[in-house]
Amino acid sequence: MIGQHTPHDGLDDGESLPGSRGEHILQRLFATRDRATRFYERQVVDHLTPQMREFVARQEMVFVGTSDARGNCDTSFRAGQPGFVRVLDETRLIYPEFRGNGVLASLGNIMENPHLSMLFVDFFEDLVGLHVNGTATITTAYDAARRYGLADEDQTAPGRRAERWVMVEVEEAYIHCSKNIPLLVRKDRRERLAEGRRPAGEEYFGVPQMRATGHEREHEREEAGKPTW
Repeated sequence: MIGQHTPHDGLDDGESLPGSRGEHILQRLFATRDRATRFYERQVVDHLTPQMREFVARQEMVFVGTSDARGNCDTSFRAGQPGFVRVLDETRLIYPEFRGNGVLASLGNIMENPHLSMLFVDFFEDLVGLHVNGTATITTAYDAARRYGLADEDQTAPGRRAERWVMVEVEEAYIHCSKNIPLLVRKDRRERLAEGRRPAGEEYFGVPQMRATGHEREHEREEAGKPTW
């Protein structure tokens, strides 16, 4: 129920509704308040229901949204074996951070702004999604093992060791309806290799080539500007 939520910055009339003041204003402007209120009352909770916990435990991917202190946003993708995002209890979940490109964009944002959003989507079976919004805390692998029993052998990514973990305190959880979620089919990566189709590499979008070409042109301009004696 709405009264069970910790309200965000609501409207000036003192209504305590989930969501932002901006969405409340637009609901009035576009006459969607009744529909939105029904959604808040029927779908938005401040914890993970047993069905949500079971759903998260069998997901293999999640989209993670963060922003820095200035509000600059970043959305990242995380994947692993089913259960790589661990549900600790109805108000907390935790997921591993493995070795990546070293940029640490999501973790850097969390350092400045702990607010985090997660979107789980089941593209293969139920064609439904789950939004989880909350506040995040970065913890070391050692501390995660000590506090939550997440030992190396308990990880769901064989051959990969989590360098750190992100623990999320759940503030909101609600459904993402199945409309327009495509049905996908799993395909073993080895089948693609057998077909001669290799995974996309870092040159896929042409940035290294563009940068290299730019450096070559700069070098040519520098060479052209040199005296010939």
